[in-house]
Amino acid sequence: MAIVNGTDPVALRDAAARLAAGALVAFPTETVYGLGANADDDAAVARIYAAKGRPADHPLIVHLADAGAAGAYAASIGAPARRLIDAFWPGPLTLIVARRAGRGLAAAAHQDSIGLRVPAHPVALALLRAAAALGVSGIAGPSANRHGRVSPTMAAHVEAEFGPGLTVVDGGSCAVGIESTIVDCSRARPALLRPGQLGRAAIEAVLGRPLAAPDAASPRAPGSLASHYAPAARVELLDAVALRHRLEQPAPPGGARVGVYSRLALTPRGPGDPGSAGSGRLVRVMPDDAAAVAHELFAVLRGFDAAGVDAIWVERPPPGPAWDGVRDRLQRAAA
Repeated sequence: MAIVNGTDPVALRDAAARLAAGALVAFPTETVYGLGANADDDAAVARIYAAKGRPADHPLIVHLADAGAAGAYAASIGAPARRLIDAFWPGPLTLIVARRAGRGLAAAAHQDSIGLRVPAHPVALALLRAAAALGVSGIAGPSANRHGRVSPTMAAHVEAEFGPGLTVVDGGSCAVGIESTIVDCSRARPALLRPGQLGRAAIEAVLGRPLAAPDAASPRAPGSLASHYAPAARVELLDAVALRHRLEQPAPPGGARVGVYSRLALTPRGPGDPGSAGSGRLVRVMPDDAAAVAHELFAVLRGFDAAGVDAIWVERPPPGPAWDGVRDRLQRAAA
């Protein structure tokens, strides 16, 4: 198997059958593509960890067909979690809740809590419903890439990571482009464990109180390692002044190539101009809108790798909560 059409009902039924049989299937969500397995099949979940090279103590997110399916994995859903579910599911929000005994043990990395979400993607939901009809209550699905590397936002990215032997359900380019926001609701006060497109202010408005910060007692959560989302080329974050200064210097010695992702006006005007082919710099213009940057960020980093650059210089995102998700991914990519 390889890439299959996510709008083809036959292909979806076959993918669901593969999940029910213990195989891995990559699937689209509105955030990034996930590498999926039956969340209740510990042997299948172990295949995710092996394929990604992911540490076994790094938990996965379980994707559900609807909010009603959360009870299969949650020991209880308190009032704060219920308010967030009602407001934001389906959507790019993962909730950490107390895990029901005997469910999703390997997916939760043997913690007493588990991460759940309902994706807002028609192909993902169709696959989840088809799998549920075959007895698969939830699909464990971390990003479909090697551990620590750039997340995939297109089916071709997944195939480039794992080869044609993996079934990849194609749902087009991911609309959001960075992973879901994660909120821990397993303790008395909800805490923000990972920023995403869904911002802190919107979540706090629904909760009616500020989110706590993670602490030593917080559950382990996906995407929380210091180094993550990294391309093969070295990433450096630079403020606009420092980046402009570098670009005013001569081309890198020895034929080195640099990718530049910036909001600066860097239209090439000649062989010696920053961004031209002769300068040894490949320039991509960063949009001014945080959501637009999130949508394309991982594809841009993958594109620089495909072009064979040796380093990637990224203009540091501006301050403000709208950029928190992008800033988090870039800081970890550069770690």
